[in-house]
Amino acid sequence: MDPVASAVRLAVQEAVHILSSSEDGGHIISTLQSLRRYLGETETQAPPEEQEEFSRTHFSTILRCLVGKLSPDWLDLLPDGQLEELWASFFLEGPADQAFLVLMESIEGAASPSFRLMKMARLLARFLSAGRMAAVMEGQCGQQAGPASRLLQETLLTRVVGLPDHLGNRLQRETLAAFFPQNYFPLLGEEVLRVLQAVVDSLRGGLDCSVSFLSQVLGKACVHGRQKEILDVLVPRLTVLTQGNCLWQRVCWRLVECVPDRAMEAVLKGLVEAAPGPEVLSRLLGNLVTKSKKAQFVMTQKLLFLQYSCSMPMLQSLLGYLAMDSQRRPLLVQALKELLETWGSSSAIRHTPLEQQRYVSKALLICLTHLGEAELRASRDELLASLMEGVKSRLDSSLPPVRRLGMIVAEVASARLHPEGPPLKFQYEEDELTREMLALAVPRPAADGPSEAGPPVAPVSGEFPDQETVDSGGPQAGWEGSDSELDSDDELVPYDMSGDGEQRGSKTPAYVRDCLEALTASEDWERWEEALRALEGLVLKSPAATREVSLELAKVLLHLEEKTAVAGFERLRQRALVAVTVTDPARVAEYLAVQFYALNYSLRQRMDILDVLALAAQELSRPGRLGKAAQRGSPGPGSQPSGAAVPAWKAVVEERVRRKTRRFCKQGSTGRAAAAGPNEFNAVAGYFFFPLLQRFDRPVVTFDLLGDDQLVLGRLAHTLGALMYLAVNTAVAVPMGKALLEFVWALRFHGDAYVRRGLLSAVSSVLLSVPAEWLLADLPDELLEARSWLADVAEQDADEDCRLLAVKALLLLEKLRDRLLPLSSP
Repeated sequence: MDPVASAVRLAVQEAVHILSSSEDGGHIISTLQSLRRYLGETETQAPPEEQEEFSRTHFSTILRCLVGKLSPDWLDLLPDGQLEELWASFFLEGPADQAFLVLMESIEGAASPSFRLMKMARLLARFLSAGRMAAVMEGQCGQQAGPASRLLQETLLTRVVGLPDHLGNRLQRETLAAFFPQNYFPLLGEEVLRVLQAVVDSLRGGLDCSVSFLSQVLGKACVHGRQKEILDVLVPRLTVLTQGNCLWQRVCWRLVECVPDRAMEAVLKGLVEAAPGPEVLSRLLGNLVTKSKKAQFVMTQKLLFLQYSCSMPMLQSLLGYLAMDSQRRPLLVQALKELLETWGSSSAIRHTPLEQQRYVSKALLICLTHLGEAELRASRDELLASLMEGVKSRLDSSLPPVRRLGMIVAEVASARLHPEGPPLKFQYEEDELTREMLALAVPRPAADGPSEAGPPVAPVSGEFPDQETVDSGGPQAGWEGSDSELDSDDELVPYDMSGDGEQRGSKTPAYVRDCLEALTASEDWERWEEALRALEGLVLKSPAATREVSLELAKVLLHLEEKTAVAGFERLRQRALVAVTVTDPARVAEYLAVQFYALNYSLRQRMDILDVLALAAQELSRPGRLGKAAQRGSPGPGSQPSGAAVPAWKAVVEERVRRKTRRFCKQGSTGRAAAAGPNEFNAVAGYFFFPLLQRFDRPVVTFDLLGDDQLVLGRLAHTLGALMYLAVNTAVAVPMGKALLEFVWALRFHGDAYVRRGLLSAVSSVLLSVPAEWLLADLPDELLEARSWLADVAEQDADEDCRLLAVKALLLLEKLRDRLLPLSSP
């Protein structure tokens, strides 16, 4: 056996034995001081090979022994905190990675709350404030890549980035300020800068280093949504350090290149947002987009076409970055072609939101400002063909904002693509958006790149000296040549079109089946939109026709997606689906409740089902609904023309009778009493309620109420409570209440506060809906269980709203106190 390893092992074994069994403070102090010589912190240091053996093999063992001995009595063996300070020095001065892992391990394993937990948490805060996190990361920058090293790095990566979450879960309300995400991640950014400085110094000294671990830390922090906190620290400092310094620039390029693909999007989006301009972005990224397919996809596809949340400075930085280097400029040309193709696609015009269309239009204008004459001339024919096709599609649109985008982009793009030809002019009303887009069209030559600055573009805005407000719906375009003065029609008096409205074709369906056909098979988008707008009214007017196709209508509306930019699409779809459910409640409600647990539905669709069932039940239970529904209905085929005059003469007779009648009363109103009638929800409540309870505890492939889909579970609990309340005093109220209380009892300890609020609201609905006599006769055991649980929630639940709801439910139970006295108290 190696004599060095043997000697160190014997010394450590003896020290562990003394630390574990001795109660003599002096003996413990001398043992700890003897161990410190292996850390190189005393005058009599151990030989280097012994120090290396101790750090590699035995340091973690000593730290775990010290954690195990930590207690108030043990620290009080010596006065004035001598033992505590010596104890803490091992964590603050030894190998940083091992100390950090033992600290995290001890915090996660300590009982909560406890003396040991808080001591270790405060020591970890000292560890961070002393800059030891930089030592943890720096230690991974020089290690060779092996299986053991990769496992250690993965463990450290999880602990370093997830530290606020781990500490927050363990300390709860006792969490120290140093562990708050808004404080920790800026500190982590400072530590990354310190490590990068050490890497640069090592490279200057001729030593090899790796920034792979730093890249993983940066990527994981950005994936966790902490781009702003960490990059707000990194980017300003790196902006200064990379200015005129090639070594710092190469280190930054390598830092971003080594980011894992799964984190590349989050990092790049954060850098584009944090960088003050394309010059800085170019210094930080280099030619990353030409080396990494993932980075190229993010920068030239994801941020331009699939997302439209970037601000204008971000968009200008991104496209300016592509324009600043000759190797990246082909990507800018390709981006312009794809932008123009997307901008002019008739399908994209119909199916994408207007905000995204504006975003693509702005990106297109910025691209044009960065490209030179030679680059545009090489692709002129292709670009002009896409432009003309797009202009035609946009001017054919029925939406004025879409047409205006076509006019603005056509003016600017035609002037850049065909500068020697006559300018294309349109008339449109200027607003803030128009001025912003025209400002983007002013060419800006790149500061450090080879891009050519084209001639200034002066797009015609459509203003004339004495022009009145022009209707944005009527585009007027023309190519003005040298003979334009000969064809001038300035002497003609323009026709006043200021009061004109947008014309719509006579495509409004007249029957429910026409609406169904238009929503399922029509390629005429105007007819599709008119069918959606008219469907609710037709359903309410023709209940018999609706019942024939009610299930087909419910299926179509449930799966309906927005095909055009219809204002209030979700509201129209929901109201139509509610109208269908109200018209044929038994079949449609049962169908929707079954579909709630079916495969291949999104969470949004499942929550839509709950909303529709609640709204339909509310409509069915509304007093006087039958009378109003009859008034909305259309006259039947056998009705006589003279029937329309009946309400008129009847009103005259009633008015004469009212005037001739004398009433003798001391008080009270002579007004008409509120409309009354049977509760329609009474007969169909079971179809709404019971299918929703049947399968809540049975997960399917894409839907698990008792797992990750707790938001839907909370919505389900609230919906069941609403249905219970709407079934007040009905014959089915007792079995509904019993089933609902069993549902509540099964989930009473759920960890999500939103779910618990729904359960508490459901209990209150039972107490309000079921008559007291029925409660006492049919549900005595359930009431006792509910009362016990409510009392516990009112006193101990961490959520204030849950406690308030529990108190309200207990007050409702208190009203039954006299009748509950014969029952044994819980």
